[in-house]
Parts: sequence; C-alpha cells; structure tokens
Amino acid sequence: MTKLSTNQDFIDLEDQVAAHNYSPLPVVVDHAEGIWVTDVEGNRYLDALSGYSALNFGHRHPALVQAAKDQLDRSTLTSRAFHNDQLGPFCAKLAGLVGKDMILPMNTGAEAVETALKIARKWGYLVKGVAPEQAEIIVMDGNFHGRTTTIISFSDDPEARDHYGPYTQGFVSVPYGDLAAIEAAIHDGTVAVLVEPIQGEQGVKIPKEGFLPGLRELCTERNVLMIADEIQAGLGRVGTTLACQYEGVEADLYTLGKALGGGIVPVSAVAADADVMNVITPGTHGSTFGGNPLAAAVGLAVCELLESGEHQGNAAALEGQFREALEALVGRGVEEVRVRGLWAGVDIDPELMSGKEACKQLMKKGVLAKDTHGSTIRLAPPLTITGEELRIVTDALAEVVTEARRG
Repeated sequence: MTKLSTNQDFIDLEDQVAAHNYSPLPVVVDHAEGIWVTDVEGNRYLDALSGYSALNFGHRHPALVQAAKDQLDRSTLTSRAFHNDQLGPFCAKLAGLVGKDMILPMNTGAEAVETALKIARKWGYLVKGVAPEQAEIIVMDGNFHGRTTTIISFSDDPEARDHYGPYTQGFVSVPYGDLAAIEAAIHDGTVAVLVEPIQGEQGVKIPKEGFLPGLRELCTERNVLMIADEIQAGLGRVGTTLACQYEGVEADLYTLGKALGGGIVPVSAVAADADVMNVITPGTHGSTFGGNPLAAAVGLAVCELLESGEHQGNAAALEGQFREALEALVGRGVEEVRVRGLWAGVDIDPELMSGKEACKQLMKKGVLAKDTHGSTIRLAPPLTITGEELRIVTDALAEVVTEARRG
C-alpha cells in the first residue's frame, strides 16, 4: 500500500473501502486532547461537536484514560455469565447520580432506547394489565433515537426510514411539545411516552417552558411511563446532570449513553426504579458486552467527574455568553438560534449558504462543527471549554457569515 500522508490520501482510501453511510468534513484526525484535535497534516482545530456529546469531558480526559488503562491491566470482558468487580460500583454510582434504584447497562444509545421500549411494553402487560399485543408507545414528530429497524419505524426522517420496511408497529407520533396532542393520543393500551428533553438531531429544538412538567403530570395521571432520552442532552450538557432536571422533572425511565463512555468505549444504560425495572428477569434481556468491566470502570469514572457538579456548572455559567454571542448574529446571516447550556442550534440563512458549507468554512478557520437538516448547524463544545476558548467558536462563526454576506 502506498504510504498515506495527506488528508486526501486517507479520505480517498476510506472512500474506496468504507461504506458511505456518512458524509464527513474533509479533515482526518490524527490525535486529540482536551478540546483540540490535530489532523494528519498537523493542522489544529477546536472540536465544537464533541462527538455528538460523547466527548462532554473532552478528548482523552486524564481521569478517564487512567481508569481505562488501569482496567486494561486487569480484565476487559467477563460476559454477564459471571460477576465482575466493576459492574456493581458503576451501577450504584450511576443510580445515585440520576436518582433511580436500578441500572440496566448496554453499549450503544440505540440499544438503550430499544431496551427501554421493551421494559415499557413488558411493564404494560405485567403491571398495567394491557391486553396482549396491544401496547402502544407515543413518540414525537422529528424524533431521533437511533437507527435500528424498530427505532426508524417511528422516525419521520426519510433518510433514516425509507426503504427499510416492513416497519415495527405499536407507535403513534404526535407534534413535539404538544401536550394536548399527547393527551388525545393516550388510551387504555398506552404504556409510555418517549421524549427527548431537547431534540438534538432537529437542531437543538427546545420545547416551550412547562412542556416537560406538564408531560410528567399527564403521565402520572394516566398511568403511563415517561421515558426521557437523555443520550445527547444528558450528563452535564445543558448545565444540569440531566436535561429534565432543568425544569425539575423526574422521568420514570432514562436512557443514557454517549458521554457515559467518556469518548473511550461505548457505554449506555437504562435507569429506572425497581417497580419498573424488575419486569426484567434472567434470560429476558441481555448483552454480551453490556456491563463489561472495562466499560463499567470508565462509566464509574465518568460518574465521579459529574458528582462534583463542576462540568454542569461550567455549562450553566457559559450559557449566557454563548447565547449573547450567537443571538448577535440573528439578522446578519443567521435566522434563529437556540441555546441551552453548552449546546446550540444555529439556523443559517439558506439563501446565504447551507449548513454543510458553513461547517466547511468554519473548518478553514480551525473550528469543527456539524450540520443537520439543510441549513442548521449544531455547536456542542466539550464542557471543559473556557469562556476565552468559547469566543474562538462564536468569533469564527461571525466571520463565516460576515464574509458570506460580503460575497
């Protein structure tokens, strides 16, 4: 094989041999640390995507790397056929962090969502008394919960859904943030409402204040489980440990992932109280790698980072600066911004450029971000970022839209 040295060399090889299920920016990361990544040609970039929130603590956080190294010297996989000395401490720490009795560990975010759906259905049959095969789960328009066949069955994104049928039944979709529509959709067979506290893939779409508390009240009144998908929004991103906590709401089940693995290993989990979780019994659900000692050791270290509140506090403290800088661009090449903690959706004027083009221009200025749904870009820098470093991101975006307006 010819020696690879430039970004284009690696891109060309990848294009030949790797499936084309992504359309990445033309940068090839060689190494990374903290909020910074460096490509194979030595160019340095501020990572304002954080692996879709999987890197909330930045790249190669010393405490997380050390936890992984220590565990690699001891054991990595036992399967759940045997106990391991990391699983119990990890589950106890995570349960305490999110205020639930029990944890069911998995690997990816989509697995956590699938697991929560199974738990909700089984709870519906065994506890609520729903008639066999009649359990229904309410979901939201514009949702994104993963890409398994069941999950894309209730997606309304044609790119994610088209040509993968036949689709799984048992879901009804209503407008995001519409309590009246949810209430109208609930019937005797409804077992759960699945909701993202903030819809990340939609461009950081934030529901109106009061929606989550109203949903909590409605679910309690109608004996329906509230499932909060906190995979992107949770674990410090919005300034609270869980995004639901921003409005003082407690869901019945939480799905967690991404940042739970610290950007080192895939770690996900469902958190619930025992009266819900105990419908899962030996043999009824499982995963060879779920709860493995390496993943549990890293997950435990992540929980310990979150216990102090330092990272949540930094996201909350910088929210005002983030919002002010981005809102200053509205009417100057930006149509709308949505900010919560260190997470922002920025709608670029589509007549000016696409979101993808804006991200390419940001890359040229040393900032990496990601577009979604045409003209929107998402900004989610690591929670370890400083105010000065955050200005690098917002100043670069200001330069991009200003230069585009000048032609």
